[in-house]
Amino acid sequence: MTVLTGGEAIVSGLKAHGVDTVFGLPGAQVYGLFDAFHQAKLNVIGARHEQACGYMAFGYARASGKPGVFSVVPGPGVLNAGAAMLTAFGCNEPVLCLTGQVPSDYLGKGRGHLHEMPDQLATLRSFVKWAERIDYPADAPTKVARGFQEMMSGRRGPVALEMPWDVFTQRADTTAATTLEPFAAPSPDPDRIKAAATLIKAAKAPMIFVGAGAMDAGDDILALAEMIDAPVVAFRSGRGIVSNAHELGLTMAAAYNLWPQTDLMIGIGSRMELPTTFRWPFRPEGLKSIRIDIDPVEFRRLTVDAPIVADATEGTRALVAAVSKAGYTKTAGRRETIRAASAKAQKDIQAIQPQMAYLDILRDVLPENAIVTDELSQVGFTSWFGFPVYQPRTFITSGYQGTLGSGFPTALGAKVAHPDRPVVAITGDGGFMFAVQELATAVQFKIGVVTLVFNNNAYGNVRRDQLQVFDGRVVAADLVNPDFVKLAESFGVGAIRVTSPAEFKPALEKALADGGPYLIAIDVVRDSEVSPWAFIHPKKP
Repeated sequence: MTVLTGGEAIVSGLKAHGVDTVFGLPGAQVYGLFDAFHQAKLNVIGARHEQACGYMAFGYARASGKPGVFSVVPGPGVLNAGAAMLTAFGCNEPVLCLTGQVPSDYLGKGRGHLHEMPDQLATLRSFVKWAERIDYPADAPTKVARGFQEMMSGRRGPVALEMPWDVFTQRADTTAATTLEPFAAPSPDPDRIKAAATLIKAAKAPMIFVGAGAMDAGDDILALAEMIDAPVVAFRSGRGIVSNAHELGLTMAAAYNLWPQTDLMIGIGSRMELPTTFRWPFRPEGLKSIRIDIDPVEFRRLTVDAPIVADATEGTRALVAAVSKAGYTKTAGRRETIRAASAKAQKDIQAIQPQMAYLDILRDVLPENAIVTDELSQVGFTSWFGFPVYQPRTFITSGYQGTLGSGFPTALGAKVAHPDRPVVAITGDGGFMFAVQELATAVQFKIGVVTLVFNNNAYGNVRRDQLQVFDGRVVAADLVNPDFVKLAESFGVGAIRVTSPAEFKPALEKALADGGPYLIAIDVVRDSEVSPWAFIHPKKP
């Protein structure tokens, strides 16, 4: 036993799990925790808004595959960070929120103590995977270990731990920090694997859909794809699992050209949003389906012909072995058909201007392992199908949450995880202003993210929808913006203005060579962008 404060006991648990970086914004209820961070010599990245703390932890987790940890005050601090935790939940990323509570004597009293919520723990449990309170320092070792176990087991996701204000500095005998192995993943059922292999053997034009749950299964997925000549497509989170440089690694624009002839869809670690929701407006007649997912609940959400509850790697590996044993006859000319679909899509998407001109330059300049974060903007939307991705964890979006304002702070967290890689944030003027204050964080902690601010002085997508759907009545969609170059420079950030794609390449090369935080303000004429939605919500052919 060792005498530790509650804060010290939590930090001991963090260190036992290999955590060396915490994103945070201190306040009265968590002073004892931040003091413990300092004494343990953890790298604390302080932000200017709680929401940014959560997004930086999310970006760190998505880019590295390791848990991202952040700490904020309870009540309004937790709620400010709630959007980021919801994003981590939607994207299945391991993010740990450490927060405070009112003093122990005030718990549940409703006295209106500083930052008190009616039931913070219940609120947290509604949008994270698991949440608990640590009531005594001696509780910390087990509950911290349980938090990491929950984050990293099965379908990964965010968790939260709260501790009363007084317990962070309360001293007590505490056992040594401990770790718990993730819960064992379910092994694939041999009969279901056999049934899936039978469906594959009968298929002539299969297609594989991958998501964040397949992030570490790329080699096995590519082996399956090459065995059966199946294109592999991801919507957002699974991009790069099979490289777009491989002829079977398709963007959704290319894959949709093949969809009418598809007779078997295989989902691996994916919600299969593209083919089963409003994204793609029809299913080919007679289409069969296979799905590998570690979360058994997913098979109640979407019924398929051959459900396989398993880890993506283990399930795909078993399926490859079964298909190899059963045999598969490839369809003559299948690869040529796939190549033609990709070539057609690449030609067609060039109509989305000026977005594609900028994205083509961005891809040409960046190395394959560079990390790009998107933002809900005209260029961000276009990047989902118009920006080739070559490695997993190098294209980071907010998934189905679509959290405006996430792109820039997410990029900061990704850069902290990979300081030696280029990291570029694609933002629009509207979304960037959600976290503009974090330019100060980038300067203070020397986080060399290059931020692209495409400025059309509007929430461009909202404005287009209002013009087209609501008879031209534009409400709260037009914006008055600062001079982004002068604004960045006032923070000590290098900045340059660009007014055309021709000016963009030298500006980008200069920004990357600078090495520090850098902002490129890209002026775009309002209403000039071609809508990217024809490739995100395509019409039935």
